[in-house]
Amino acid sequence: MDKTRKPEDSAGQLLESEPTAAADSQADAAATTVALPAAGDDAVVGSAENSNLGDGTVVADADEAANEGVDGSKAVVGSESVVDSEDVAIDDDDVESPTVTVDLPAPVREVPDEEAAVSIDEVTIDPGFVQRAPATMSITVVPVLVPVPAVEEPEVRVIPDLPASEHAFTRRDRLSGQISDVPESAAMLTAERLLEPKGRRRPAPQGVWPRIVYGASFRTINIGDSAKYRARKLVDLRIQREFDGGARFVPILTRKGGVGKTTVTTLLGMALADARDDRIIAIDANPDRGTLAERVNKQTRSTVRDVVTRAASVVGFTDFTTLVSRDETRLDVLASDTDPMLSEAFDEDDYNVVADLAGRFYSIVLTDCGTGIVHSVMRATLQRADSVVIVSGGSVDEARLASETLTWLEANGYGDLVRNAVVALNTATQGTNLIKLEEIEAHFRSRVREIVRIPYDPQLAAGSVVSYKDLKQLTKDASRELAALVVEGLPVRRGA
Repeated sequence: MDKTRKPEDSAGQLLESEPTAAADSQADAAATTVALPAAGDDAVVGSAENSNLGDGTVVADADEAANEGVDGSKAVVGSESVVDSEDVAIDDDDVESPTVTVDLPAPVREVPDEEAAVSIDEVTIDPGFVQRAPATMSITVVPVLVPVPAVEEPEVRVIPDLPASEHAFTRRDRLSGQISDVPESAAMLTAERLLEPKGRRRPAPQGVWPRIVYGASFRTINIGDSAKYRARKLVDLRIQREFDGGARFVPILTRKGGVGKTTVTTLLGMALADARDDRIIAIDANPDRGTLAERVNKQTRSTVRDVVTRAASVVGFTDFTTLVSRDETRLDVLASDTDPMLSEAFDEDDYNVVADLAGRFYSIVLTDCGTGIVHSVMRATLQRADSVVIVSGGSVDEARLASETLTWLEANGYGDLVRNAVVALNTATQGTNLIKLEEIEAHFRSRVREIVRIPYDPQLAAGSVVSYKDLKQLTKDASRELAALVVEGLPVRRGA
């Protein structure tokens, strides 16, 4: 028998059986394997000695049996019995395939070092207890005293006060050759004292008699201005008072119309603009129909309504000047709406827009208020006011209404403005000649700070354009005194 025959040449089917426990103890014992033939083939059962492949499997083939002289219809079992295949009927359904289960040891997996380095130990964690290191620690601080070098305090220099003197040394005394017994102030270093007379020329004196002497001496004798002109220059100095911290607002108001409120506003604004070097504006805030712009030469048709609508485009003083008219004294006037229907729409918010823009470019803002004192524009005006001017006429009812205006201001929380107010008594109204003006002044002096009489002037009575230089000197002096009193009542610093 050829025992090296390849398994694929076998026509039968092989059934492998692993050795049992008895076979494990007897390594040399023959393991019997039954190979069931396919349908139509004879079954051949051989011993372990035949075709032993070394792993306990016996291969039997019909062709091999024929070559050995064994009938192909018989099967050899072991070495002693021969079973006829015809006597054994095998049903395919009755054939049970043997199943052998082998328990192999579980494979042991070796964990690589790189995997073991990042592995997490399977340790049960109690969520109610977390072991942690102490969060605080105590240290011992040993204070060490470091000596601080002594710092010498600077010596405070005490400057003694100037000794009192019965006679105040003036520049005129120094020009006359006198020598001061006390230290002089910096105001004594004037141009008249330090400059040589030949290198400068004094301005011509003002006044009738000083001019006569100055002309008769061929401009060699200058006795200075007359007392009247010196008094006017002192008024100019009062008007030229400087302010810090923004614009000052001065409303001109009264409860009665026709008493010269617009005229007083014009005179006050012209006197301020003529004497001061900064900018002055007068705003016509009359909600009905103001005539303030008609007292100067109109250079534009713009009104307060145009300022409100163009407020976003006004970025500088040049833009704002296109909306106002300017007279010869450099007084800027902002007109009210000429249409009564539009004037009614000018309210508190509109005035605040105009006042905010005017406060950016001007030092003093005058507001010509309407006859009503309960509208919203009046409320916004008084909230910004630093001082007020009350206009009164020369009649009984006009003076009484002006006094009632002060009463209304006190009742509405503006008592400070009343005590700092200035009353302009317009004596150009009808009936002034029949009224005791001294009694009206005495009444108002008990309630306000000052009172000024505005005299009659033909140019003012015309109700047209006012030329400041053509006014009577008495009218200009009254307007300048009014301006000086108003400026003296304004705070030098905001909040003072």
